[in-house]
Amino acid sequence: QVQLAESGGGLVQAGGSLRLSCTAFGRPFSGYSAAWFRQSPGKAREFVAAITRSGKRTNVASSVEGRFTISRDNATNAVFLQMNNLKPEDTAIYYCAADPTGLTTRILARYEGWGQGTQVTVSS
Repeated sequence: QVQLAESGGGLVQAGGSLRLSCTAFGRPFSGYSAAWFRQSPGKAREFVAAITRSGKRTNVASSVEGRFTISRDNATNAVFLQMNNLKPEDTAIYYCAADPTGLTTRILARYEGWGQGTQVTVSS
């Protein structure tokens, strides 16, 4: 099973930007579609964005569409989440995960290889 590690989180003011990275270990990331989810205190983990194995198609939650972009570089076994115009409601722990079926599903249970997450805090 692939193992994933997230990085790039931090504290940013509203309107600012962050770029999250997710690196895969143990298996080539190119064999999986990938997704970002996030979880705020007291809330369920929610889908943010997903990308196919090739990177040619993406699926983005309406709450972040137009502000967040998911991309990948299979040569370096990495997936990225560029977050622009951040809002306080984007504050959460962000997780990446991999789907061996290659789909860009929003269903959390379809994913594996969850990392420890990276904290994103947006101040108002």
